[in-house]
Amino acid sequence: MKINLTHKSAQEIKQKFSFFTEENWQTEKAHFNQNLEGIFSAKKDETFIVVEDEKVHFLIGLGENPQNFEIQASAEKFTYDFRKKLKATNTEINADSFKNLQIESLVKGLFLGTYEYPFKAEHAIFSSDFQLILSNLSEENLQDLITKTSAICEGQFACMEWLNKPQNFKRVPHISEFLTEISTQYHFKQTVFDRKKSGEIGLGAFLSVNQGSSQEAAFTILEYHSENPNAKTIGLVGKCVLFDTGGISIKGSENLHYMKSDMGGATAVIGTLIAAAKMKLPVHIIAILPITDNAVSNTAYIPSDVIKAYNGKTIEVLNTDAEGRMTLADGLSYLSKNYKTDILIDLATLTGSSVRMFGYTCGAYFSNNENLKKSLEKSGDQTNQRLWNLPLWDIWKDDFKSDVADFKNISSKPFGDCIVAGKFLEQFIEGHQNWAHLDIAGVAFGNVRYMKEKGATGYGVQLLIDFLENC
Repeated sequence: MKINLTHKSAQEIKQKFSFFTEENWQTEKAHFNQNLEGIFSAKKDETFIVVEDEKVHFLIGLGENPQNFEIQASAEKFTYDFRKKLKATNTEINADSFKNLQIESLVKGLFLGTYEYPFKAEHAIFSSDFQLILSNLSEENLQDLITKTSAICEGQFACMEWLNKPQNFKRVPHISEFLTEISTQYHFKQTVFDRKKSGEIGLGAFLSVNQGSSQEAAFTILEYHSENPNAKTIGLVGKCVLFDTGGISIKGSENLHYMKSDMGGATAVIGTLIAAAKMKLPVHIIAILPITDNAVSNTAYIPSDVIKAYNGKTIEVLNTDAEGRMTLADGLSYLSKNYKTDILIDLATLTGSSVRMFGYTCGAYFSNNENLKKSLEKSGDQTNQRLWNLPLWDIWKDDFKSDVADFKNISSKPFGDCIVAGKFLEQFIEGHQNWAHLDIAGVAFGNVRYMKEKGATGYGVQLLIDFLENC
């Protein structure tokens, strides 16, 4: 996709976007020939169109004292709602009173609001005839804005596209081919362990989930290395269950079709890798995606099985629908044992418990490091991809002790499953002192403007990029 941003040109401007807070509208409204009193007041998401001398002027309200993420959200809504009315022409943005970060939020929102599934870059603002003209940025800041907007769009759209795809369009060969393509494009080092190789190196917990599948396993490692050899190394593990039937502990049929979204952790990681590479962020990233589905078959793992994980710990399976923590256990321990990372983060659409606790408002997260907690929360607040911290007290470990193995994969108690899952995963980080687990089940997939039912939100990409920029 092309981000058509430029300074003022000599060409005639036929379209204009003006964004106003309620406060600055009180000053700016005097500049209009028409009396707009009572017609437009710059309330949040209010839009009014003025036509003057064949120029179409869109007035967009931002409400009272909007935060940057609210500016982005209003711009997204505007370009989506008016996608059939905007023209592919020279378009001026009036944001003279805005600071650089506000302008960045505004422009990101305008482009992110173009997303529809499947994404085809057919919105007017991707046309070669469209030029978005900003007059109040230096050339350096303008180029930085183009790079960042392009990176965030590429990353977030990839995240959303793969989460939205139907199950039969995202089988293991499909996503593996895509990962190979982006590895070539962005110079990632790619390593893939199939079922045979995974067995040889001892990825038992991951393979237990895959053994019921007709599809090959693809335990995938992607490495992004920045030009700075002394940069921090960030480990990311994304749950990548392409479709989750629940296995032998099969899920009910109601809303089962939404289980195509059970790879939301992986898609957030994929989008982050793409955006980080396009921005050339000065960090190294080691990403692990344990790719499989969770199927029902005569070879599927069953309750009462005892599985040996990569780190040698044994797991008694009580519920095959707790498959995400099985794949993540091997992902975390493999990364911890084979790579030295400064920070380790896993993301997963893991538990209904986190949804029941927080709904669609924020992700639940767990961490063993206070500085990491503060950094993640700050990035969550900056991007509105929010997180709320829950405890990792040792008392929760008692709930998944097993009589026949080191651990059970669930607690038998009817509460606190997202905490139990976080505490369970802690047993596989090999003593890493700077780890966080993000349970994003309620926020990765939900009500979105571009679908009648639920769709991908893109949650995680902007959160992680903001975190990586400031870590």
